[in-house]
Amino acid sequence: MSPELISILVLVVVFVIATTRSINMGALSFAAAFGVGTLVADLDADGIFAGFPGDLFVVLVGVTYLFAIARANGTTDWLVHAAVRLVGGRVALIPWVMFALTGALTAIGAVSPAAVAIVAPVALSFAARYRISPLLMGAMVVHGAQAGGFSPISIYGTIVNGIVEREKLPGNEVVLFLASLVANLVIAGVVYAVCGGLRLGRKGDADAAEGLGEPRDRPRRARTEPTPEPGALGSATAVATRTDQPVGAPTPLTPARVTTLLSLVALVVAVLAFDLDAGLTAITLAVVLSAAWPDDSRAAVGQIAWPTVLLICGVLTYVGVLEEMGTITWAGEGVGGIGVPLLAAVLLCYIGAIVSAFASSVGIMGALIPLAVPFLAQGEIGAVGMVAALAVSATVVDVSPFSTNGALVLAAAPDVDRERFFRQLMVYGGIVVAVVPAVVWLVMVVPGFG
Repeated sequence: MSPELISILVLVVVFVIATTRSINMGALSFAAAFGVGTLVADLDADGIFAGFPGDLFVVLVGVTYLFAIARANGTTDWLVHAAVRLVGGRVALIPWVMFALTGALTAIGAVSPAAVAIVAPVALSFAARYRISPLLMGAMVVHGAQAGGFSPISIYGTIVNGIVEREKLPGNEVVLFLASLVANLVIAGVVYAVCGGLRLGRKGDADAAEGLGEPRDRPRRARTEPTPEPGALGSATAVATRTDQPVGAPTPLTPARVTTLLSLVALVVAVLAFDLDAGLTAITLAVVLSAAWPDDSRAAVGQIAWPTVLLICGVLTYVGVLEEMGTITWAGEGVGGIGVPLLAAVLLCYIGAIVSAFASSVGIMGALIPLAVPFLAQGEIGAVGMVAALAVSATVVDVSPFSTNGALVLAAAPDVDRERFFRQLMVYGGIVVAVVPAVVWLVMVVPGFG
């Protein structure tokens, strides 16, 4: 049995054990990376850790730390009230506001994970307050980010268009942008309808119109709430006491909240205008807030999504081992060598979707587009449609909890059963992986065949 096939089978075993035994998949993946890397790929520790996503680790820790402080001092409550007022109490429009906001950020140049890191905590705090499905809100944020992700001035757009130009393939920047925009808009519409968005107009607006406060059946009271028990994705058991605002009462702006809002604005400016790292910037801002208001921030470190950090970093470290030993290239070359162009095209779309659900979308596109060059050169498959199909297939799956965007959504959701939410994201990501590549192949590739 080839080393590449062994590494894929081990990944399947990791999934099965994590699902049936409720063991953190990240911990299993670290063990698998050690075993496969040492025994099969003949890698030393440096080679194994080469795939550790240090930048993603810092982003997850930094952003969840900053927004844990924002939740503790009531800033997210203020933002929720402001969002409701912005749409005149029409709660049903909020998911679309978040979709448009993340799309605008990526379209003007924000990296997709940076846009999601900025918007997701606010969007999911709103979802928790008004009982909107976190899956609905998280999917709207991620698909919004990908909808704008291939504009001619965006990061993804410039990278893919650069690869196309380097490989001397025909390209069309507008078609690439519109393909991603329309695909994600359609998917968002389906998710909105299926996950209860249409019902928000009946129940959400009435709650909001009653004073733009909390839902009507949550009067002012102090209460004690246990957080979920630890599990594969659970957090450590803790008890938090909070006092709700009375129905209809606005959330006041305090010095701590004003400073936190300025910190969030500073995060956006630092990432978009100065191209600073979102994770390092968020940690720095969180430390400043903690020093100024230690009482509000004392419990914030414990609220960092550590189980999610372990999960994502472990899985991506194993994917790094797969890349280091050539498993991903091996699979791509095997598909590219098929003599049936249409079959090779749809298989490349599926490989892009499956691998991108666990790894870098940009990296996968950078690998797959060159692999498609040989049969694109034959002229039987339209290059513009094929590149667009690969781009959509490799990015629309970022709702997976193993991708950067999906991990950020999972980590940002307050007051949820994380194991259940993780399973929801995994199932939804699986549906996207199974359906979207075939659809975009049928719409974008097949009409250009022949």
